[in-house]
Amino acid sequence: MTNKNLRIGVIGAGRIGIVHSGSVHDTEGAELAVIVDAVEESAAKLAGKYGVKHTTNVDDIFTKGDVDAIIVGSPTPTHVDLISRAIDAGIHVLCEKPVDLDINRANTISEKVKNSKTNVSIAFNRRYDPNFAAVHARVAAGEIGKLEQLILTSRDPGEPPRAYIAVSGGIFRDQVIHDFDIARFFVGDIAEVSTFAANAFSSDIKAEGDFDTAVTNMRSVDGKLVSIVSSRRAVFGYDQRLEAFGEKGMLQVSNLTDTSVQSFASDHTAKKDPFMAFFLERYAASYRKELALFIESIKTGKQLNPTYEDGCKALILADAATESAKTGKVITIK
Repeated sequence: MTNKNLRIGVIGAGRIGIVHSGSVHDTEGAELAVIVDAVEESAAKLAGKYGVKHTTNVDDIFTKGDVDAIIVGSPTPTHVDLISRAIDAGIHVLCEKPVDLDINRANTISEKVKNSKTNVSIAFNRRYDPNFAAVHARVAAGEIGKLEQLILTSRDPGEPPRAYIAVSGGIFRDQVIHDFDIARFFVGDIAEVSTFAANAFSSDIKAEGDFDTAVTNMRSVDGKLVSIVSSRRAVFGYDQRLEAFGEKGMLQVSNLTDTSVQSFASDHTAKKDPFMAFFLERYAASYRKELALFIESIKTGKQLNPTYEDGCKALILADAATESAKTGKVITIK
């Protein structure tokens, strides 16, 4: 690639499309070229914010020759087809998780992705959160010796609408899949998965055959243990914590607040700002780092973001957690 800006099209003008469009606009070396969404009003509104083109026809992305790369933030069932079409068109692609809701469908293009001459990356942005990345680097440097346990806490501030739950693929494919990727990022491939899940509070989620609360325990191929505590509700804000425990000590990431100011008075001690409200605020920096690495990958030919294979392996863990939650069995990953 030359030194010109990478022309990027964003597919999907919903919540995640808004995040990615802002990242592209703010990132050196990137140029927001076009917004695509089936809903004209949504596409026009987001495109108007940045003064770029918009279209409701996704075919335009692949035929008009005005993008070098796309970011896929459209509904999950469209991901495999859009990745495949991007490869055919010689367009680089950064695709949101999950790669699909069906691992068999995801696998249909695995070889095509491996043989692609363009970059295909999956948007597991939490690897690039400055706090998680710092702990990962310090574990890799041997600060706590051999890593023995990884504990992840991931609770959303409130349950999504029932209409979203109905098409989400369930808590493990939709929400916890980020934590499955972080687990693999720290401990490598997983050998066993065991999950307890419950319907603790949401009748809507239960009606859709899904769970609102879960604890997943996993064992890596080399014996490291991982626990993931997840919920669709945390009344105190977006609950995102990590603990890496090893033979020489422990490293932790706590929840973030807007400021580190604490208040002390006669009726309270060490009162802080509320935790950040949702992923848009909590992981804002990681989205920009993810995009910067995607651009660098394209320029250098190195794969710096999570791969399509990473996406498939996280989906396999999500499937295993779902099966374990429903059957009570420990699932062996083949």
